[in-house]
Amino acid sequence: MSDDNSHSSDTISNKKGFFSLLLSQLFHGEPKNRDELLALIRDSGQNDLIDEDTRDMLEGVMDIADQRVRDIMTSMMTSIPRSQMITLKRNQTLDECLDVIIESAHSRFPVISEDKDHIEGILMAKDLLPFMRSDAEAFSMDKVLRQAVVVPESKRVDRMLKEFRSQRYHMAIVIDEFGGVSGLVTIEDILELIVGEIEDEYDEEDDIDFRQLSRHTWTVRALASIEDFNEAFGTHFSDEEVDTGASQFR
Repeated sequence: MSDDNSHSSDTISNKKGFFSLLLSQLFHGEPKNRDELLALIRDSGQNDLIDEDTRDMLEGVMDIADQRVRDIMTSMMTSIPRSQMITLKRNQTLDECLDVIIESAHSRFPVISEDKDHIEGILMAKDLLPFMRSDAEAFSMDKVLRQAVVVPESKRVDRMLKEFRSQRYHMAIVIDEFGGVSGLVTIEDILELIVGEIEDEYDEEDDIDFRQLSRHTWTVRALASIEDFNEAFGTHFSDEEVDTGASQFR
């Protein structure tokens, strides 16, 4: 038995030695820091050892280790800023809640009191199902309200992802240094940093002005406004003479 274990250990060591030698031959030495590892990934793509999607995902995994939640709050592809948050009010009736849920097709909603800086909790759409088969008058927001997870903008994205997984929640409210609500972030938002845009059956393709095809490639809808383009990509094209992407880039 000990001879078998020794043989297995030698085999693993030989394999490690082989791959180390292979890396040395292909890339003139194993990567010793982050920059060298990124260069290795890009070289692997250029040498057709990995495809473009795999390269983008590997780069995405490395990128999130350097990002804070505040960095993705300004990204058009990820997170939802405060101004675009779809919320429910604590005093809304069951029918009023259902109207918002049906219109937005979301599954989770921040519940507010008088303003969006005071988050009372989170409502999950599925928690309303029991009330739809009984007397709607029995509904009370207090019966279905769940505790909101609140995180600072300074939180590291990779740690945020680990908490999403370990604590099994999917949405967090983001606050700035003054305690005001910046917006919200979901586990899907972070995964999109790695794999690109994730669409579901409720996404309206025709309504999407900007679509990320890969890490460095985008499609822009011809009728997308210059103002929206500048906001999305941080550019400063003038919209005085032209006001759509088709006019600007023809």
